[in-house]
Amino acid sequence: MGQPESREQQGAAQSELPPGQRLQRGWPVTHYGPVPKFKPDRWEFRVFGATADGDKHCWNHEEFSALPFSTVIADLHCVTKFSMLGAEWGGVQARTLVELAPPAPHVTHVMVWAEYGYSANLRLADFTDERALFATHKAGELLTAEHGFPLRLVVPHLYAWKGPKWVRGIEYMTADRRGFWEERGYHNLGDPWQEQRYSYQEEPGDGPEL
Repeated sequence: MGQPESREQQGAAQSELPPGQRLQRGWPVTHYGPVPKFKPDRWEFRVFGATADGDKHCWNHEEFSALPFSTVIADLHCVTKFSMLGAEWGGVQARTLVELAPPAPHVTHVMVWAEYGYSANLRLADFTDERALFATHKAGELLTAEHGFPLRLVVPHLYAWKGPKWVRGIEYMTADRRGFWEERGYHNLGDPWQEQRYSYQEEPGDGPEL
């Protein structure tokens, strides 16, 4: 587990932290459930749902690893109130997948699916942000299994639960619906700068229509 920074270091970075967050040294391991075993011969990344051509698009691990590699310097803000600032992430931009497998014109949201049926919903605009990345590396090194290897989504402007570990695919949706943690009381949007932590904080229009 990482340790909180000193008060001096906290003060230096305070202006960069969303409200209620603390600066963290190191990278704590936080997840729900066991760490899945990676089986490269069985691994597949899928884009499905309301695709522009109506088809499902798939990449095996070798094919996904050959997609254009990008590097992003971005923060990670956990809803448990720790923040890592200025981390270097490497991987495939989310918008690259959108370009290779376009959504239908009426798509508004995506559901990101991960191992064990874990899911996180995002607005399409959040998903296609230029810094949203399917990360395979951090600081030039492959992710560890505990931190999401072989693939985790990083969406720097949202709380980290919106970026699942062990991602296996994305579903294009024409209407919003809640993911795993959103169904269990977390905020549907998850903007750390507005401290959108829990569903009871939601304003009209923040969540799916009932």
